[in-house]
This record gives sequence, C-alpha cells and structure tokens, in this order.
Amino acid sequence: MVAAPYEAGPRVWYDMTVEVALSVMAGARTGHLLLCDDDGRCTGVVTRHRLDAVRDSPSYSDRVRLRDVLGGHGPSTSPVATRTTLSLPL
Repeated sequence: MVAAPYEAGPRVWYDMTVEVALSVMAGARTGHLLLCDDDGRCTGVVTRHRLDAVRDSPSYSDRVRLRDVLGGHGPSTSPVATRTTLSLPL
C-alpha cells in the first residue's frame, strides 16, 4: 500500500509563526507540515513553497502566523476539504 503524500510529517498548530514553521521544516528536512486542531487531529497541510512566498512578500513580518497565511482557514471538521483548500496554486 502506498501512503498518501501528506499522511506523514511534522504536526504543527495554526498559531505557530511562519518563521518557526520554516525552522521545523528545515530541521525535519521536509517540504510540508501537517496542520492540527486543538485535539491533535490533522486538518490540513502547508508547504514550504507557500511559506517561502509569504516570507518573500513585502508585507511580511516575523509575527505572521500560519492562520494568517491561510486566510482565516482554521481547523475544520473535514480534513479533506481543508487539504483541498490548501492545495490551491501558490
């Protein structure tokens, strides 16, 4: 059985800053992070490409959090729907 591309990886929460998330990715040598709700359930995915684009934007500051990057997309009861939303072209 082949695992889905985002079934494994470091788990983080929506209130983490972009800088910390990029550090976690670098340390884990991965290109994505699994976003979790307060109960630890995975509700979405964010990629290094997406976070690099945010960090390179003129309005970026080191206080920007993952929830800000995702346009208010917080934890959802439907992980598949959230993953679809987060998979939009960067």
